Amino acid sequence: MKKTLMAAVIAATLGPVIADAAGLSVNGVEIPPARIELVVKQVEAQGQQITPQTRQAIIDQLVTAEVLRQEAVKKGMDKSPDYQAELQNMQTMALAQRYIAEFQRANPVTEAQLKTEYDTLKSQMPVQKKYHAQHILVNSEADAKAILESLKKGKPFADLARTKSIDPGSKNNGGDLGWFDPVRDGFAPEFADAVTHLAKGQITAKPVKTQFGWHIIKLDDVRTDPPPAFDAVKAQLAQRLMGQRIEKLVGEMRSKAKVTQ
Repeated sequence: MKKTLMAAVIAATLGPVIADAAGLSVNGVEIPPARIELVVKQVEAQGQQITPQTRQAIIDQLVTAEVLRQEAVKKGMDKSPDYQAELQNMQTMALAQRYIAEFQRANPVTEAQLKTEYDTLKSQMPVQKKYHAQHILVNSEADAKAILESLKKGKPFADLARTKSIDPGSKNNGGDLGWFDPVRDGFAPEFADAVTHLAKGQITAKPVKTQFGWHIIKLDDVRTDPPPAFDAVKAQLAQRLMGQRIEKLVGEMRSKAKVTQ
């Protein structure tokens, strides 16, 4: 566990405290084993492995906190309105969180419910098409038309891209842009429109103008990506469904509550 500088200094001054089965006692005030185990479970829930060193660090921090608490009480700080308000807020939030946790335990999302939700979402998903294309980018329409003429004469597209294209990201690969979604991947609207209207193996009949220059585009292939597999989104679906249940529960309870201001 991470320590604040002050807690670390005080813990070091006190030295390690060993807790037995009966718990701890600091100046006659008991820190019962249940409190230690509660912190251990919280640390475990955060993904940290509990080792003897980790447990000892937890004990040292609880001792440090108790020493500071006792000093604060001596100064009457526990009687201040700010502390009382803070304590009440902490108690309220702790009980609210426990109520929600118990609701989740009593109302688990079943596998059948997850699959139903998955099928519903899958049916609503738009078809995701990906395009594999090459392009040659030049500065002028005249240059683009000259390239089209060279292509008509049988000059390989990749060779022209390497020698004529001004796109540094693709020219060395023969103009290959790989697989992409023309809209989601941020291509210029004119480019995206031209690609999606090409047939596999087709080259644009005329140059396509965008803010970057003039393009000659060749569509190599098109594929439809399947939706994510059920197991890949199962955890997110469970969280989504449980969130909806909790939101409904809280909404119903709030609607029945009498709130005055």
